[in-house]
Amino acid sequence: MAAKPGNLQNTNRWSTRQLVTMALMCAISALFSFVQIPLIPSVAFLTYDPSLMPAMVCGFAFGPMSGFVVGSLAAVIHGLILGEWVGSMMNIVATLCFVVPAALIYRRMHTFKGAVVGLTVGSLCAIAGAIAANLTIGVWFWYGSVEAILPLIAPALVPFNLVKTILNSVLTMVVYKAVSNLITPKKSQVKGRSAAAKA
Repeated sequence: MAAKPGNLQNTNRWSTRQLVTMALMCAISALFSFVQIPLIPSVAFLTYDPSLMPAMVCGFAFGPMSGFVVGSLAAVIHGLILGEWVGSMMNIVATLCFVVPAALIYRRMHTFKGAVVGLTVGSLCAIAGAIAANLTIGVWFWYGSVEAILPLIAPALVPFNLVKTILNSVLTMVVYKAVSNLITPKKSQVKGRSAAAKA
């Protein structure tokens, strides 16, 4: 039986406010992707950018799918502008491995402790994902052989991604604490450090 007009409900998965926030975070993430900071002088091609932080903030605020969409779209925008499609694919893998696990855990443990646990697990997944991506996508498009990347995994790839995920995690905690009550629905807002008190 058809629903009465007065009983119609908005069935959109994402609200207009959420979509606007995601679009803004995607733009910020895309801009941040052009920041290139070398962390290890001996491997200057490994550069840090904070583009995953806005994606993680969206993941914490709206769920893992929102975070993944923001990070992936920013990576695609970067690829369209510079034509660096291999780097874009790497960033999409990084988004999947870092943002999604952390946001999933935080959605189940919506506390300060849950955020820390989520970011820790996301960091470990991101390091593993970076190794896997370099041994597959990287070998196929960049290095030419597995032997070319294997010597770089322990001295360069692992420490670089460890520092990268720590920086992104710290930035996420700072920014999310500052903006969470502005971008999340009122019923999901966390006042001050009440989340930490629940931990």
